[in-house]
Amino acid sequence: MIGRLNHVAIAVPDLQAAARLYRDTLGAKVGPPQDEPDHGVRVVFIDLPNTKIELLAPLGDNSPIAGFLQKSPAGGIHHLCYEVDDILTARDQLLAKGARILGTGEPKTGAHGKPVLFLHPKDFNGTLIELEET
Repeated sequence: MIGRLNHVAIAVPDLQAAARLYRDTLGAKVGPPQDEPDHGVRVVFIDLPNTKIELLAPLGDNSPIAGFLQKSPAGGIHHLCYEVDDILTARDQLLAKGARILGTGEPKTGAHGKPVLFLHPKDFNGTLIELEET
């Protein structure tokens, strides 16, 4: 069902500082910041030869990243994103197998402009999983 790893998302307290670290220290190609109000985050994507890193910072006080950073003030890995061919088919298969979908269960548009869903971390070894339709 899942395809390639699309990105690893890292929550950060300072998006500009984190982007600078990847660009200036690691020599990575860093994209511009973009606001994702439907998800309550501001993101920067870092392109790597085999995948991407998504740096996440809170966009407003109700951001899920704000809660994450309260527990882990220095930041850390927030989620893994895997690609799927058909998000609704993947959702239905996962629900049939007992997995929990976060939110309403209906896909939202993600940072790449494609449908995404999040899977409950308690169902996947404590890891929040994002699925993105390709």
